[in-house]
Order: sequence, then C-alpha cells, then structure tokens
Amino acid sequence: MAQALVDRGLRKDDVVMVQLPNVWELAMLYLAVARAGGVIAPIPVQWRAKEFSYIAGLTEAAMFITTRQFRGFSGLDMARQLQGQLPALREILTLEDIREMARGAYDEERLGAIPMDANDIFTICWTSGTEAEPKGCPLSHNNWLFQARMLSKATGFGPHQTQLCVAPLVNMTAVGVNFIPWLTFGGTFVLHHPFDAEIFIGQMVQEQVNFTILVPAVINMIAKHPNVDQFDLRAVRTITTGSAPPSLWAMQEFKRRWGIEIVNIWGQNEGTGLVAGPVDVPDVARRADRFPDWGKSCVDWVVQGVRTKLVDPVTKEVLTEVGAVGELAYRGPNVMAGYYRRPDLTAKAFDEDGYFYTGDLFQRKEENFIGFFDRKKDIIIRGGFNISAQEVENTLLGHPKVADVAAVAMPDPVLGERTCVYVVPRAPGDPPTLEELVEFMKSRGVAVYKWPERLELIEAIPRNPVGKILKKELREDLRAKMGAGEESPSVPLPGTEG
Repeated sequence: MAQALVDRGLRKDDVVMVQLPNVWELAMLYLAVARAGGVIAPIPVQWRAKEFSYIAGLTEAAMFITTRQFRGFSGLDMARQLQGQLPALREILTLEDIREMARGAYDEERLGAIPMDANDIFTICWTSGTEAEPKGCPLSHNNWLFQARMLSKATGFGPHQTQLCVAPLVNMTAVGVNFIPWLTFGGTFVLHHPFDAEIFIGQMVQEQVNFTILVPAVINMIAKHPNVDQFDLRAVRTITTGSAPPSLWAMQEFKRRWGIEIVNIWGQNEGTGLVAGPVDVPDVARRADRFPDWGKSCVDWVVQGVRTKLVDPVTKEVLTEVGAVGELAYRGPNVMAGYYRRPDLTAKAFDEDGYFYTGDLFQRKEENFIGFFDRKKDIIIRGGFNISAQEVENTLLGHPKVADVAAVAMPDPVLGERTCVYVVPRAPGDPPTLEELVEFMKSRGVAVYKWPERLELIEAIPRNPVGKILKKELREDLRAKMGAGEESPSVPLPGTEG
C-alpha cells in the first residue's frame, strides 16, 4: 500500500486525510502512509463539508481516502464537489481503490530511500470542534511510543492479549489506548464500528477479549442492561474508560460480577495523559476520582519525564495545598509541540516553561495525587460555590431510574447559576421526578448546593463522535425553553450552605 501511494505521487511530509469507519484498511493506512513518508490526518465519519474543507485547506492535504457510501453519506461525492476549492488535493480515493492498489508490486529499494525519523510526525488528530474549528494535534512516532509505555505500565497490558477497539480509530482514545499499544506489544486487534451493544457483547465473548476501552455511558449501559446476568465476560482482564470520569457504582459492579478492573484514564488529543490503574491505585473507590501525579516519587520511572502543576485560572499562582482546584498544566515527551499551523493557539496554550494548559480543572488530593474536577467551561457557579457537573452526573447515574444524565448551568438572576439536569429515563414510562433525584443525592451525603434544581427529560444525551456530551447544545436548549417560559419540575434549595 505504501508503494502504491508513492506511485500515486505521495511525497515526503504530504498529508493524507482519511475518513473511514473502523475497517482493517484504516489500520493498514496508518502504517502505509507513514512508510511512504506521509502524515495521516484521520477525521470522524460524522464530519461533513464544513470540517472537511477547513482541514483539507489548513493541511493542504494531497490525498483524501474515504467511502463511496457509509450510512447514507458519500464522502467521495462530498470531496469531488469541493476539490475545485482545494488546489493541493491531487487524489481522491475510495476503499475499493486502495484494496486494488494494495495488490501491486513492492519495491523495497525505492521505499527504503525515503528518509524516516522517530521524530517525524506520524498523525494529526483533531479536537472535537464542538464550539470552535477543530484544532490539529500533530504527534510523532516518539510521542506515541511514550504513550504506549505509560499505558502498559499502569494497566499491565502486554503481549498475547486480545483487545477490542470500539472507539473510532481517529484520535487519542482508540489510537493511543488500542492501536499503538497493540503495535508495540503484539496480540490480536479486533475492530468494532459503529457501536452496537449486542454485536459488542458477542465480540467480547466470541473473541475472548482481554482488553478494551469504553466511554462511561457504555459501561453504565452494560451494567444496567436487562440481560446483564447472561453476559459472560470472564476473559476480560481490563476495561479502560475515558472522556469523562467513571461512576464508582459501575466500577464496583464490574468488579463484583466479573472481576474486571476498570482503569480510569484522562487524556487529550494534544498528547496529555494520566492513568489510574490497579498497579498504582488498587482501591477502586480512590481510582474513580484521582490519578497519580506522574513525575512524583510515588510513580514508576517510566513516567518521570512527565511534569504537572495546578494553576489558579485567575491569579496564575501554582497551587500546592490539598483541596485546591486549578487548571492542570502538563509537560512531557508525550505532548505535541504545538497546534498544526496555528501559532496563535499554540502561544495561548503553552507557557514559557513548556507546560501545556489543558483547560481542565483538577483538585489536589492527598500528597502525589490529583483528581479531575471538571472542564473549565462546564463548571456551575452557584452563589460563589463551584459545582462539578461531573460529580452531579456520576452521582445520579447510580439512581435506578436513570439511564443517562447531563448537568448544565441554568442562568439565575440571584445566584448567577443553578443546576439543571437532563435525564434519559431507564424506563420511559416511569421517569424519575426531581424530588426523587434530590432525595437520592441527599441520601448520598452530597452538599445541598450541588443538588439539581430543574429536571428536563430527554430521549438521548447528545454526544460528539468520541462520546463527549455536547453541553453547548443542552445549554442552548435550556435557554430557549426558559426564554419561552416553559415550565419544568424545579425545587428551590435552601441557600448555598450544606
């Protein structure tokens, strides 16, 4: 395949955009593009003309590889319609094209003449672009190899394991947790896409899967599935989870039912990563809400190259006291050098010491541990008190009537903001009431000011292609309903104490 790409005119450092579901050809293209001297820029199958034209223009992509049809959409037709606006785009290829191209002859001497270096850019993955244009995150071979070593050390992942790749093979979730570790340590790589619960469970059993990564919503879905007693997941050793903190009750349920260790992962396409696994955090309850502060003496040498600090978003003071909440700044050999062709964004994201500012708030736990608090933009500030939407969501996910939930800020003229929760009922005919949710949080010992004060029932929580909740859509929906004077169940809480 690499030879065929070179024969088609691919040159050193050319960008190849790829929009494919999780088919084996996508995995092959990661390797073929690199071997041909190019840089692969994968994008989700859900993206359309707006994202495609922006990224193709920014990267001056030389090739685009896509499908004739996938779930009612033709990437081929889209690209052909826009090719006239993209002078650098020389080739538009389909799955059928590359399958045929891969049958051609292989000239080892010709490919061997292409210069290769471990610091060459291997991938350009993209931020989700839910509230702005996607940002390109170029990572080198060395960046990715460090990621694989970190994951292996923290989770015990190694050779001869079978892993299932459920997440789209386009970003840190699947590339960093599934694909690169598999390339590094070997084993069997099983693909799945688009997500189907019954097929997924079937693959886990039939393929005797040992390792996978699932977003918390899927973990919760499995734990609450009506046929959960029939699922035989005894071969599974480890399930990693990211995109949002896992709920403790789900971690305990998987441990109780199948002896499965759920590993808590936090990471970003920029290359940052923290892992709380049974090696460093054996207690499940602690693993649900904190990570080893890598680079400190409590953690193995393999992550000594990583340095972190918590920074006050307003004063820029470095926070060291237990309980303090600040933005996580991160530096290490796994982090990108900067956003692709966006020096303006790079200058805003890095400080003079090379620390990348993640946009996520963490809390200093006991010595050498930090816990995810929330994304800066998702914090709810009620009367001067900071409320973590993630904490509200994870607590309510333990309610027997709740299948899924999202918490957002509701504007309030007195307190500034109050908490509104969007809930997907487990049984549509028997949804929870706001009073039941408040009573549930009260029974869990949650502070009064964190209790929800408005309930919106919804059929499905909107998420982007990698499982992150689209809070912007929910906030806009809430503002529209409040502007129209729509009434929803609400409970005024007694001040901000508690």
